[in-house]
Amino acid sequence: MRLSTKGRYAVMAMADLARREGEAARAVALADIAARQEISLSYLEQLFARLRRKGLVKSARGPGGGYRLARTAGETSIAEIVHAVDEPLRATRCSAAGKGCMTKGERCLTHDLWADLGQQIETYLSSVTLADVIGGRLRAARRAA
Repeated sequence: MRLSTKGRYAVMAMADLARREGEAARAVALADIAARQEISLSYLEQLFARLRRKGLVKSARGPGGGYRLARTAGETSIAEIVHAVDEPLRATRCSAAGKGCMTKGERCLTHDLWADLGQQIETYLSSVTLADVIGGRLRAARRAA
C-alpha cells in the first residue's frame, strides 16, 4: 500500500503547523508552511480547505492571518488527517462498496491478507498523534524495540 501525496503532504503540513503552535499567538500562513516543507502553495490551499471542513484547523483572515490547529496536537491523530483529505487507508484493490477485485466481482486469493494489513495501518495511524510526530516519540519507540 502506498499513501499518496495528498495524505503525506497533509500530515507534513499539519506537523509543521503543530510545531509552531506554541511559538506565537498568531496564525501560521500557508505560504510559510509551503516554503518550509517544499510543497506547492496551491496544493496546500486545497488540502487545508478539506482540513478546515473536517474541523481539524481554524482559519484567520486579514493581517497576521493563516491557520491554527482546531484541537491540540495530542488530540489530533494522523489517521484523522489522512481521512480528512479523502485518502482511503485500504490495502486491497477491491472497491469500497464490497465488490471484489476479480473480473466477476469475487475477492482475490490474498484479499484477507491485504484487508488485515490495511486494518493494522489504520490502527497504527489512529494511535499516533501530531504530538508524537513533532515530539520525536516515534523514533524513540523504534530504537527501544
